[in-house]
Parts: sequence; C-alpha cells; structure tokens
Amino acid sequence: MPTSSKLIDFSSVLAAGVHDMKNSLCLLLQSIENLSQMVPDSNPQISENLASLQYEAFRLNTGLMQLLSLYRAEKQNLPISVDEHYVGDIVEDILATNEGYISNKKMQLDIEVADDIAWYLDADLINVLLNDILINAMRYSKKQLKLSTFEEDGYLCFRIEDDGPGYPPSMLLAGNSDMQDFDIASGRTGLGLFFARMIARAHSNNHRQGSIHLENGGKLGGSVFTLKLP
Repeated sequence: MPTSSKLIDFSSVLAAGVHDMKNSLCLLLQSIENLSQMVPDSNPQISENLASLQYEAFRLNTGLMQLLSLYRAEKQNLPISVDEHYVGDIVEDILATNEGYISNKKMQLDIEVADDIAWYLDADLINVLLNDILINAMRYSKKQLKLSTFEEDGYLCFRIEDDGPGYPPSMLLAGNSDMQDFDIASGRTGLGLFFARMIARAHSNNHRQGSIHLENGGKLGGSVFTLKLP
C-alpha cells in the first residue's frame, strides 16, 4: 500500500483547526447575545448565567486569536496592517463587543475618550489586545471600570482601570519584564501579557516602539493597564 513521503506539518494543521474553532465560537457568541436580549429583566439568575457563559466564550475566542497571531509571528508572517484610524471608532467597537456582558453583570464602564484623535495602528490587533485586557478586568472588578485614551509624550495611550484587588506581584513582574524573560512553556506567565507585549512592540515609529505597563492603584484603586503606541 503506497504511503506518502510528505510529512504532515502539524503546526499548520493546528493553525487551520484553531481558525475553524474561532469561527464556531463567533457564531456561539452571537447566539448568546441573541439569548441575552430575549431574557426578561425579572430573571436575574438566567442573565447571570448567560453573562458567565459569554465571558468564558470571549476568553476562548481571544485565546484562539492570540494563538493564531503567535503562530504567524513564529513563521515571520504576522500581518501588521497599519493605517490611520480614529481612536473613538476603536473604543466604540470594543464597547459594542462587551455591551451585553456589562449589562448582564450590572457593571459600570466609564469612558474618557477624545473622539477627534486619529492614529496610525493595526486596528484589528489592537482591538483583540484591548478586548482581552478589558475582559480580564471585568472578571476581577467589583462593579466599576474605566477606559480612557490620551496623548502623552508623543504616544497614544489606552488605559483600562478597575476597582478590583489589583494585579498580583507575579503579574506585575511578568507584565513589566522584557519579552525574552517570558516563559510560555511554564504556563504561569500569562499568554495574554506576552501577546500584548508582542503586538505593542510590533508598532514602531521613528525608532520608538509600543509598550505595555501594569500597575495597581489608579483612579479606581485596582489594576491599571496602559498600552502606549508611538
């Protein structure tokens, strides 16, 4: 019986499988959103369960997109499509994605955005990055979050704050370490932080690179994540 001499490229098969799973998750998220709109306000328990289901589906979807991006980066084929975008439009997309979860969890998200700011960036990758940070902030916050954008020293800054317990010391250390210090194989440093640092540094201008910064405190007393793009 003849056998193929060509070995299967498992990483490519895995990437294709991840892409298919991501598409299925997008359909699942849409179904959850539709169900959320059908649930009466008089049944908070169902709303709470749908919010939890939506949160976990968001995490899976974001994780799969991160895996695809990291795979492409390893193959030196991470598509960075930099174009001019209004910051207000990016924030609006993030709000639309998370509106159902915020409503079901009865959370308050304050927005402080200058709509007239335009910047050169990859809107899709930045959207994935900020959605992941916001989803995790919603998980650990009590009920209040803040998303703000501003210009500082020639950088566009996105800042996400919450009123939760703040980042543990290990995350503060990982978030503010150089990329070579991340140990992805250990499973303890946080794929999301590695992805965020990689996407930030992929944005460069006049020999300056983007960066992420983690701290505790801020205006709400919890965790503070800042993305800076040149």
